[in-house]
Amino acid sequence: MPNIASILKAEISRVARKEVRAEIETLKKASVAHRASIAELRRQVGALEKELRRVAKGTTRAAPAADSDNETEAGTKRRFSATRLAAHRAKLGLSAAIYGQLVGVSGQTIYHWEQGKARPRAVQLESLAAVRELGAREVAERLSA
Repeated sequence: MPNIASILKAEISRVARKEVRAEIETLKKASVAHRASIAELRRQVGALEKELRRVAKGTTRAAPAADSDNETEAGTKRRFSATRLAAHRAKLGLSAAIYGQLVGVSGQTIYHWEQGKARPRAVQLESLAAVRELGAREVAERLSA
């Protein structure tokens, strides 16, 4: 006659395995569903990124055409160099605050431009170009006026 303890242990083990198997099946089904939804979301993100690139490419093509109209009206397109701005200010021997008065901005803005933390807008580039064309005497006259 077999030992009751070993039979009881075997039966408990069998029932426990059956319960665990049932739980694992539900978890596997949930995992498959989650993986499918993740794959679908990745496809959607890929499609949206592709469309975003297409739209961005279309706007960059349209933007130069609009800029060329502005160039003909305003003259030539201006370029900006932080080191040249600093060199011009040093050549004139002006502080950033005084140079900013000539351009029409604050001294802090001049510092930010020179350090490359910010870039001037188109209108400010025109003001910078106008100041750049001035000599030391003309700058002194403007400051005294």
